[in-house]
Amino acid sequence: MGKLAPVWSKLTPLQVVRGEGAVVYDRDGQAYLDATSGIAVTSTGHSHPRVVRAVAEQAARFIHAQVNIYTHDGLQRLADRLEEITPEGIDTFFFANSGAEAVEASVKLARQYTKRPNIITFQGSFHGRTAQAMAMTTSRTGYRAGYMPLPAGVFVSLFPGFPTASGTRRVETAEALDYLDYLLAGQTAPDETAAMVVEPVLGEGGYLPATAEFLAGIAERCRKHGILMIADEVQTGFGRTGRMFAVEHFGVIPDVLVMAKGIASGFPFSAIGSSERVMAAWPTGSHGGTYGGNPLGVAAALATIEVIQEEGLVANAGERGAQLESGMLQLAEKYPSIGRVQALGLMVGVELVDPETGAPDPGLVQELLRELLQSHRIIAMGAGTFGNVIRWMPPLVIDKEQVEKLIDGFGSSLSAVLGKR
Repeated sequence: MGKLAPVWSKLTPLQVVRGEGAVVYDRDGQAYLDATSGIAVTSTGHSHPRVVRAVAEQAARFIHAQVNIYTHDGLQRLADRLEEITPEGIDTFFFANSGAEAVEASVKLARQYTKRPNIITFQGSFHGRTAQAMAMTTSRTGYRAGYMPLPAGVFVSLFPGFPTASGTRRVETAEALDYLDYLLAGQTAPDETAAMVVEPVLGEGGYLPATAEFLAGIAERCRKHGILMIADEVQTGFGRTGRMFAVEHFGVIPDVLVMAKGIASGFPFSAIGSSERVMAAWPTGSHGGTYGGNPLGVAAALATIEVIQEEGLVANAGERGAQLESGMLQLAEKYPSIGRVQALGLMVGVELVDPETGAPDPGLVQELLRELLQSHRIIAMGAGTFGNVIRWMPPLVIDKEQVEKLIDGFGSSLSAVLGKR
């Protein structure tokens, strides 16, 4: 009998057979409210009919039309749609299969454009599991352990709001920008730095939004020194934060935008976007991929964008995110074990701490996740460098009643778990 590799960690023991909207069903027909979206992927919900239909129709025409060999008709249509919805100046696109691939592509582009070797990333970041992306990831040691040495030329700066291990203080914006200046003066000179790669909201790092001042400071330093600013919007993009892209909240325009996850409602697809001028510096043939721009992925992405726009899912993410944040803040007033609620749209993070010391309490997170699943049939995930954040990232189609169920289920679970301690 064939076996699945045990390297996959497992959040739940569920064996699901189908999904619809924000709900998945197991083999016994039990329904579970999915607050994970497959790690912020199923933006239009599970198996949205329009996405399913678009993929099926495309499969009857072409399943694989390799981009180096011929140009299928969906490529230009998707480039046109992305140009319409991405920040000003982003008008040229490269397609790949995963977030990590897109991150690596953005680094290769930056190095070709600037002719510089080094990359700056930020504390608590997650950029992927391939070698280059692992070297840029600092959200948890488990993602990198056992794989050293990783690619060189990566330098890590501070991220504002990031908590200390004791939970007693947080990095201030001014401190983070001061450290960035120190890094440029002491470790990677500006003329050796190709790009700064930043998540507008830390994903695996704990759903911690950046400050507008911090992102503006990064953009200013990048402009001053001819460094490219790369926004990793793999997890924040396509309406997740209540704007099509998270950078829109902060008034900054990156040089390169990295997209994946919610771009195609679950089909493996990713992209990077930049200006035609920057992309022109990428020598023809110096990057590629067998499956990049796959017709099925393009069809899924086109349908996803249509659904997001026509069904008002960006606005819904903002409204339902505000509802979820408000509910969590009300619970925080009742339970001192909730240290902080941090949110931007439907990226809501709830920190769990020791109420006496403020220190992270990862054990409480694991107990709560089990209680949510077993008693309320709610699927949620943890996050954070110290493992003490529950992150809520339901599909953008989630409705008011379902959000209320998340709030009620979490409050009940918190009461039950704390009552046993």
